[in-house]
Amino acid sequence: MTIKNDLRYAESHEWVSLEGDIATVGITDYAQHALGDIVYVDMPEVGDEVSAGEEFGAVESVKAASDLYSPVSGEVVEINEALEDEPGLINQDAFANWIMKVKVSDPSEVEALLDAEAYAKICEE
Repeated sequence: MTIKNDLRYAESHEWVSLEGDIATVGITDYAQHALGDIVYVDMPEVGDEVSAGEEFGAVESVKAASDLYSPVSGEVVEINEALEDEPGLINQDAFANWIMKVKVSDPSEVEALLDAEAYAKICEE
């Protein structure tokens, strides 16, 4: 399982990378391993508002479906359209194959997320 030190993590297994006021959001390597072969990703629409801790979509695999929770609040400015045709890309590299980009309304939400060390402890439980 890979956990990157330069990212922030939600307890619900989403990762966030913040550049300026744009947060890139995806699911963690731990999450994609737990789900197995991903067959569908339900993503928000560009222009949708998301709120930290609220559901924004879902990931379905051959063995389970899991809701996705936004780690940040703001406006969806981009979705990873490649996942519409090839959701399994997440299994290949969960960090390269992000799900959405959000123009964050409150950057302090990112700082409130878990760092790599704290997230690793959750995954060990």
